[in-house]
Amino acid sequence: MEYRKSFRRGWGRKVAVVARRAEEIIDLNHTGLVVATIFFAWSVTPSLVPRDWLFQGLISGINAAIGYGVGCVLQWLFRKWIRPRIRIATPPEWARYLMKVVLVVACVLVAARMLVLSADWQREITTLMDMEGTTRAAYLRTGGLSFAVGALVVAVYRTLRSAVRLLARLLSRWVKVPPALAPATGALLLTVLIVTLFNGVATRAFFAVANSAFSVRNDKMTEYAVQPTKPERSGSPASLARWETLGSEGRWFVSHGPDPMLISAATGRPAREPIRVYVGLQSAGKDTTEEDLAVAELERTGAFDRKVLVVATTTGTGWVNGEAAAALEYMWGGDTAIVASQYSYLPSVLSFLADRQKVAINGRKMFDAVYAHWLRRPPEHRPKLLVYGESLGSQGSESAFDGLADLRSKVDGALWVGPPNSNRLWQQFVQRRDPGTREVDPIYADGLVVRFAATAADLNKPSPDWRKPRIAYLQHPSDPIVWWSSDLIFSQPDWLSEPRGADVSPQMRWWPFVTFWQVVADLTNAQGVSDGHGHRYGSLVLDGWAAIAAPPDWDQDESERIRTQIELAEAYERAVK
Repeated sequence: MEYRKSFRRGWGRKVAVVARRAEEIIDLNHTGLVVATIFFAWSVTPSLVPRDWLFQGLISGINAAIGYGVGCVLQWLFRKWIRPRIRIATPPEWARYLMKVVLVVACVLVAARMLVLSADWQREITTLMDMEGTTRAAYLRTGGLSFAVGALVVAVYRTLRSAVRLLARLLSRWVKVPPALAPATGALLLTVLIVTLFNGVATRAFFAVANSAFSVRNDKMTEYAVQPTKPERSGSPASLARWETLGSEGRWFVSHGPDPMLISAATGRPAREPIRVYVGLQSAGKDTTEEDLAVAELERTGAFDRKVLVVATTTGTGWVNGEAAAALEYMWGGDTAIVASQYSYLPSVLSFLADRQKVAINGRKMFDAVYAHWLRRPPEHRPKLLVYGESLGSQGSESAFDGLADLRSKVDGALWVGPPNSNRLWQQFVQRRDPGTREVDPIYADGLVVRFAATAADLNKPSPDWRKPRIAYLQHPSDPIVWWSSDLIFSQPDWLSEPRGADVSPQMRWWPFVTFWQVVADLTNAQGVSDGHGHRYGSLVLDGWAAIAAPPDWDQDESERIRTQIELAEAYERAVK
């Protein structure tokens, strides 16, 4: 009997030693673990667009790491300011270890339960968007990936913490900083160093490297983009803008699109060769600006003698939506001219972060140059002047105008697709919408001039009375490009306090900070959905053009034949690019 008691005591001591040793190695902050679990749970709540397990795992892991840090700060504050003021009995060592084990198990169970619920929510979102949903078993993989990502982020933080402590010791030893002040001084110096690097040298270096990297992509030639031979296209032998200077997106834009034969097959009427003018970042010489070269190209191709002239503002890389261009060309029998120019090598997201003013400056300069030349022609010989922009391009296109009156006095119509929440004119129209209308489908001034649409039917609301020139915004309730804003950090948006849009989960809720971060994550996956949702507008642009700038002999029966043609072209582009 005595041997058994001795064995149990010895075994208990061994277990305690092992437990203490494991705790020292892992250095797990249990308050941090609880808050990390809460942050993880928030991160798997419904989002605007569906997420697969891999993407969700990355996002949730970062979220959990942030929560862990918040928990550590809360515990430090408790020990520093609250614990000394209250008396709390210290439980036995075995009880403390038992509580910690129970806490860890509870956090694991909560995380697992949230993953199961999240899988159901994701299936609901995919159903709303006519997509194939995930399974509970597949989504559970998110938990393992999230743990790995969170652990990596925490490890990086602990490395920085060790660097601070080392710096504090060096300051105390060599600079004679008092030991009490050395840690704070070390942390301050390291913070200043990091902030300085990221705000200055590191930021410039990052965007310089990114610009260089994407400029390589910009120069990439593909066998699917062939130099045009017809003089109506930039990059042709007759063009003032050389083929090799147009950039990857510009070369694709001018080498594709419907020809007169395709247009006639869809409309049953004779057609002309559409004009597509494009100016790349390297197209203009030292003594010529991009806008001057673009106007010269328009003159060379006879663009001002066409029935319709469109000034299209591109996205960051210089991309123009070929589906939107083709839709207008089919509609007007090719009697059109579209002009666009590149202003950056960077994708829209990086352009938005690096230099948001660049797209605004480019949009205004290009429109002003074209408008000034258009204005010199007799009114009866001017083509219909339209403006177009998608995503960040809509922001640049908007920037050419001081307000609604200025816009309507200069153009015959405007079509803006998937506008960012920071668009100045868009904000004015949405904020001043008619009482009782939702933010996701606002009605401005009874829809007499400006309209918002997620479907073709929305363009006819609230009444047939839509005066010219018409302005149309195409926006989906589930498009994170449209709804992301820094205001999400502290305030609930109307689109989440009002009845949800048709393709937004009714389970989605607003939480301070959480919703902001959720929609930030959705930005990177905005096009990973089916057409008609998120940032995928598909052939809805055809309906937009028909609403604001249909030709006098426009036959609605033609729209389905044209829709088929542009959808086939879009599918081809997605397959080969």
